[in-house]
Order: sequence, then structure tokens, then C-alpha cells
Amino acid sequence: MKIKTLLIANRGEIACRIARTARASGITPVGVHSEADANALHVREIGHSVCIGAGPASESYLKIDAVIAAARSVGADAIHPGYGFLAENPDFARAVEAAGMIFMGPTPETLERFGDKASAKQAAVAAGVPVISGAEGARSDPQEIADEVREMGLPVLLKAVGGGGGRGQRLVTDEATLVEDIEGALREAKSTFGSEGLLLERFLPEARHVEVQIAGDGKGHVVHLFERDCTLQRRHQKVIEEAPAWGLPRALLDEIAHDAVRLGETLDYRGLGTVEFLVAGDEYFFLEVNPRIQVEHPVTEAITGLDLVALHLRIAEGMGLGLVQQDLKINGHAVEARLYAEDPAMQFAPSTGTLTTLSLPDGLRIDSGVEEGDAVTPYYDPMIAKLIVHAPDRETALARLATALDHVAVEGVQTNRAFLTALARNPEFERMQVHTRWIDARLDALTQADTSDRSTLWKAAAAVLFVASGRCDHSPDPWSNRDTFTGWRLGLGGDPLEAGQRVTLTDGGGASEELRVGPVKPGSRYTVYSEDGTAITLTAREIAPGRWQMGKGDETYLIDARLHAGVIELDTPEGRLVYRPAAPLAFAGGDAAADRAVTSPLTGMIVNVKVSDGQSISEGDVIAVMESMKLEISIRAPADGIASNISVSTGDMVDRGQVIAEILPSEE
Repeated sequence: MKIKTLLIANRGEIACRIARTARASGITPVGVHSEADANALHVREIGHSVCIGAGPASESYLKIDAVIAAARSVGADAIHPGYGFLAENPDFARAVEAAGMIFMGPTPETLERFGDKASAKQAAVAAGVPVISGAEGARSDPQEIADEVREMGLPVLLKAVGGGGGRGQRLVTDEATLVEDIEGALREAKSTFGSEGLLLERFLPEARHVEVQIAGDGKGHVVHLFERDCTLQRRHQKVIEEAPAWGLPRALLDEIAHDAVRLGETLDYRGLGTVEFLVAGDEYFFLEVNPRIQVEHPVTEAITGLDLVALHLRIAEGMGLGLVQQDLKINGHAVEARLYAEDPAMQFAPSTGTLTTLSLPDGLRIDSGVEEGDAVTPYYDPMIAKLIVHAPDRETALARLATALDHVAVEGVQTNRAFLTALARNPEFERMQVHTRWIDARLDALTQADTSDRSTLWKAAAAVLFVASGRCDHSPDPWSNRDTFTGWRLGLGGDPLEAGQRVTLTDGGGASEELRVGPVKPGSRYTVYSEDGTAITLTAREIAPGRWQMGKGDETYLIDARLHAGVIELDTPEGRLVYRPAAPLAFAGGDAAADRAVTSPLTGMIVNVKVSDGQSISEGDVIAVMESMKLEISIRAPADGIASNISVSTGDMVDRGQVIAEILPSEE
């Protein structure tokens, strides 16, 4: 059956990506959106979209009836679910087929088999694929789970039977937190996946995560499109993915791929899917099946030259795969980094707000669902973009990725850009001496602020730009009118540190520092003092509109600089940097009580209140646990004292910055 109109039951970058291929294939794409996404990029780019409900996904993107009604209203022949939301829901697949449309995914029976981790594991065993040892079947009774864990011995991984994509996993390493871990895992399994069932598995401490992309025609013909390595993970969430899996024997990888194909053949697999494995030494073990297109599919497209969405459309139209295994070859190496709106300093909590600045580099593939001026809301995954690099070899691919990340500029939300850059340049990762818990063990080092001399230079340049521009961005020459705007005079005498102009700069990682820019000297020389009194002297000369020659000692640098939307943006030889400036008065005011207020770091729902009024607590104790964008975030006490004025209960929705409790000084 030829598809003429395709409804895309998703949002963000994947909806945009599917629409582009559909249009190129002569198919008319139609989108859906929530009220919160009425002006989203996927709505603007697709051009025709149907509103299906309110902002929360449970009231829009997860409403089967609303999606089916939207598809009928536009005369859709097929529905592509993308990833997430309803992509792996067998009831949705049945509803699509019952409405006389094509579901672009596996059969409902296959979704049921692989959607439940317990039955997926049984399918792997039946196909002769190695699995990780553990308690047989799913468990939901907390005491039974605790007894099984103690019998197995720590560490043990608790996995929600309905989980996927790294979600719904909790590692138990300490008997002291066993009960808390079990309660949290059961709560997350029920709230996120609708089932409290947990699998208990032996934990492999230093394994690599390798997944195989498969495609099947639904009639027993299944091929693999080689493997991806997704070992770089933070709390089971993939961060950087690549293809192929570098450093592992090809014979081992071929054996893994053969097992993935065999598993697909046993169920006459239809469409795209990913079979995931853990590799430890020369052993490998089945992990799960994601019966849908994956976030990281672009790296497979890069090394195979295939358009996976086009292949998916071909399968859905009943035209088969159009290829055999021998047709597929690996070309070069590809790597993908996920740029997220999240705050590394706040346990990588999602960061909401308006993207006042969004500048992404040229020369590589970028899949994004947002543009400058769009908002990151608390309702959905906070991905900003995927940066995909394809090169002849892995070393070149990583180098190009690092350079590309250097030239990403985002303002309005916190991002993981610096974290990704640190990963791309990490020597251990370059040698692939990593495992799935490697990031978690090195998180502090990977997220520490840049303290290099160059970082100091660019921060000083930004401070000079702000002060010399008179704290406004209406002048086309940010360095002009020095005397008019700043009141500087030559030869003022006195302490140069005290004579300087103060400015507080906040960098892209959220770190703030107050600097003082001393009076201008002949030759456009400026002296900038850091908080500890360290001085740096530099010269600045405009050589073209917006382009500046900066000098420090015997070294000269060319940079582009502008004041835009309240931020200073510097395009330096080492990358694009963004600073948010403010005069000291902007930080004045407040009182000591503010330091003892417990505020919500995000917009979300309180899922557990851990303390009560009058309870003595210590700095760092968990006051409450909230869920935002499918993540559980612990809200901790900022000081020792007595919990007071607790204003929230389990189930309450709270806004970012809302005070939920106060910590009163103890009588001691």
C-alpha cells in the first residue's frame, strides 16, 4: 500500500527528522502537538499539525484516542510513533491497525513481547542468546525483593519490567540504602511505566554497552546494520554514541550481530529495532530490545549510507527491505553527542527557560527540535540538539566533535556542553578504556570549571567589553564612547583595584565571578582584576565591525564579539563563549533568611516528603523528592537546623524557585 499522508505522533527533533524524509519520499507529513507546543519547531517545520491536548504528555502525546482522531481528521494512511511516548505501546499499535491505518513499527504481539523486560529475556533465552543471571521473573513485593537481593549479594541492578532507554534502572550497592532504593525503584516503575514489576539482575561493573541495529520485513527476513557503542552513560542515560564499536574484535561483534538477527527472525520482526547487549571481556549478554527507531540512529546512517526512515517507510508499504546482508558495508566512523538543557551543577537536573541565544556550528549534521527564541518547558525531554560527526576514522571524528562543541553557544538555560567537550577530549575515552559506570565515577573531574589561562583571558575580554560599552548594546561599537559611558579618566591615581569598574560575569556553566576593570591606559590597554586580586593586562583594537584584535603580552588573538539579548558572545579561536553580565547592584539586597529557604530547582511534582515540621536536620539531608521531565531530583537542606514551614505534600505541583520549606537555626 502506497502511503500518501503520514501522521507523525511525536514532537521535537525526531518529528522534524521523520517529516523531512517523508516529504522527500513524496509523502505528505502531518504533525500533532500539545497546547504547550503550539509554536514549537516541529509544528512550524511540518506546516500542518493538529492539537491533541494540554501540555503534560499524559494529556496529549500519550492519549491514544486523541492521536487516532487526529490521524482520521487528516486522512492519514499511516502513523509513525518516533521514539518514546506511544512508540512501544501495543494498545496503540492495535488501535492504529483497527482504524485501518499502517502502524510504522513491529506488530502489537512483538511490542508486548519486548515491552516487558521479563518476557523479552525469556524470548532471548528461547533463541539461545546469552542473558545476565538473576532472579527469575518479576517481583513487586518490597520484602521479597529485599530478601532476593540479600541472597544474590550486592551489587544488584533493579530494572522496571516496562522500562527502556536507560530509564527505570537503579543500582543497589549498599545494604544501608536497600529499602530506600527498592521503594524508589517501585515508585518510579509505577509512575513512569504503569507497573511496579522489577527484574533483579547481577550487576556487571565494567561492561561496555553495545547495541545492534536490525531491520525486518515482517516475513522472516532480518538484517543487521552493524553495531553502535553506547558505553558513555550517566546514570544509565546515554551521553555520546558511536558506530562502529571501536576496539572490540570484529569476530565478537559479528557473533553479537548474528544473535540479534536470530532473535528478530524468531518473531518475524517488522520494521526497525535495536537489540542491546552488555560486553564484558570476551563475553556478551542480552540486555533488552527497543522495538522502534533510536535516538542515536544517525550514526548508523552515517556509516552505512542508508536513510533509516526511508527504509522504515519502504517496509511499511510492503516493499520489503530491498537489500541483503552482503550489500551492507561499514564506511568510516561516526559519533553523536546529545546536547541537553540540563544543569551539571544541579545533578544534571533539566533546565527550563527560553533559548535567548542558540548558535550551532556548521560542517556537521545537526538534528534539533528547537531554534533561538524557543522555550524548553518542564513537560518533555530537554534535548536541544544532536551533533553528529562522520569521519574516516575515530580519532578524527572525536577531534571534530570536540571542535564543534567548542563552537556551540546557548543562553537562557544551562547545558551540558562543557561536559560533552570534556568527554570528547578525555584520554581514557580516546583509548576506549571506559565502561557504563565510568562517567559516574569521574563526574566531579568531568564537570569542573575551566581554569586555564585562556579561560581567564576570555573572561577578562568579556568584562572589558561590558564595561567599555557602558552596559548597553545599542552602540554598534562596543568599545566606543569610553569616557561618556564609564566616566574613566587617565591618571586617576590611588589604588587601581578600587578605581576599577566592577562587573559580575556568569559563564555558560553557571559559575559567577566579580571582576574589576581598571582605568584605560594609552594604547587601549586594560587591566582586569579577579576576585583574589590577580591582574591580567590586555589590549583591544577593532579591525572590522564586530571583529577585534586582542593582545596579551607577546600573543595576539582575533575574536568576534557582540552584545546580544543581554549576553556577551565571544567567538574565539578555541570556541564560542557566552557570558551573562551584571553590575554588582544587580546582586545586592536579600537577607540571611534567603540562605535558609529551601526552593524547588525545577517545575515538577513532589513524589515524596522526607521530613516534618520541627525535625532536626543536617546540611545536605533530603527534604523532598520531586519528579521533573521523568527524572527524580532530591531537594536537599542548604544548612543545619530545624525544618519549618513545610508547604508541600506528596502529589503537589511546584514551580521553579518556589519555597517549599525553611531551615530555622537550632537553639544550640
